[in-house]
Amino acid sequence: MKLITFRKKDNKTSIGWLQGNDVVDMQKASPELPGDMLTFIDHHETYFDIIEKLGKIEPHFSIDEVKLLPPLPNPRSVRDYIGFEMHMLNASRSFGHSISEVWYEMPIYYFTNHQAIYGPEDEIARPPKETKMDLELEIAAIIGKGGKDIEAGKADAHIFGYTIFNDWTARAIQKREMEMPLGPCKGKDFANAFGPCIVTADEFEQYRVPFSEEFFKEPLRTPERKADRFNVKMEARINGVTVCEGNYKTVYHSFGEMIERASENGVQLMPGDILGSGTVGWGSLIENKFSIHRPIVPGDVVELEIEGIGVLRNKVK
Repeated sequence: MKLITFRKKDNKTSIGWLQGNDVVDMQKASPELPGDMLTFIDHHETYFDIIEKLGKIEPHFSIDEVKLLPPLPNPRSVRDYIGFEMHMLNASRSFGHSISEVWYEMPIYYFTNHQAIYGPEDEIARPPKETKMDLELEIAAIIGKGGKDIEAGKADAHIFGYTIFNDWTARAIQKREMEMPLGPCKGKDFANAFGPCIVTADEFEQYRVPFSEEFFKEPLRTPERKADRFNVKMEARINGVTVCEGNYKTVYHSFGEMIERASENGVQLMPGDILGSGTVGWGSLIENKFSIHRPIVPGDVVELEIEGIGVLRNKVK
């Protein structure tokens, strides 16, 4: 199921799901269903039972009659990881750094701004005086079942679904602040875009494939923890021109490992928390020092596409 949050022509906001190019409005389908995504995620098992009992439902709108919003406009938190070694290799080289061995031992993350949430077709403002604005092509997992000290092998049961994540970055700002060993802050503070929908975990299972060392060709290391991966193509375009093509199966640290790390030491994960995969290899312009494409400027249209989810499109202003 592909779940969406949307605004109708009467300016009211609702949630629902896609049937091809049509939209089912949950509250029109049943008064027992909620009108916001966080409430749905909190009690999703109950609500999925209601939906199943409804049977076939005629759509209420075409996709052109509504404005898609961030599928989860108010996440409880957003952790963003660095899951792909190729991105680490490329970005570290661009910044004149080397990869610490610690990165191979554990998934590393930072908290980003869960109030600066944008959706499909939203305009993203380039920070004033920023000269090296960048995109970041990621997939995000949304937590559906909370917990503490969750083992990686049992973590899939805690995932509600997946969406596309553009972790917009102000590289000029980031470069200066990363001189202090506190990680990225203001360079990541201004915009996090998600969408166009949340694909429920059960629907995304069709893309799961067994671990294979063939996914990790030189110069990549083979991960020690050999969990399943999703075989989904990932692509980034600027003004219609492809600037990156990758695949999630090349991720070094799986979402299971990320959930295990986040919930360590008795930390409570909550439904509605978001975990970003980190940028797929070559999925940002900094990785080739902006030689493939100049920094993003106002007027540029950025599209991120992930197989099985859709396209997240934003214009920069």
